[in-house]
Amino acid sequence: QVQLDESGGGLVQAGGSLRLSCAASGRTFSRFTMGWFRQAPGKEREYVAAISSSGANTFYADSVKGRFTISRDNAKNTVYLQLNSLKPEDTAVYYCAAPRGIVTGWPPSHRAFDYWGQGTQVTVSS
Repeated sequence: QVQLDESGGGLVQAGGSLRLSCAASGRTFSRFTMGWFRQAPGKEREYVAAISSSGANTFYADSVKGRFTISRDNAKNTVYLQLNSLKPEDTAVYYCAAPRGIVTGWPPSHRAFDYWGQGTQVTVSS
């Protein structure tokens, strides 16, 4: 059973930074692409970033490109999302996600992700 546990959310002022972590268990972490999504109140879930199994390939939504950085440590079974230059519109619950199988092609479709963490709240005050 794949388990994803996010941490690192919180309240931060606009312009500030946070680092989200997602610890994965239940299978060989290093074989699989990982992703981050977010959902703001009243809005659809947004696909934010993805990273390939080795970390060689990354994907970012236009809304976060240049401000967020996804990374992973396969020795620690953990994927990270560094959030810099935060804006009030970044306020959302952030979810870590993983596909059931091996992803082919890049970037992966948002539909490729099957497993989800419980989410961590990020609130950016103006």
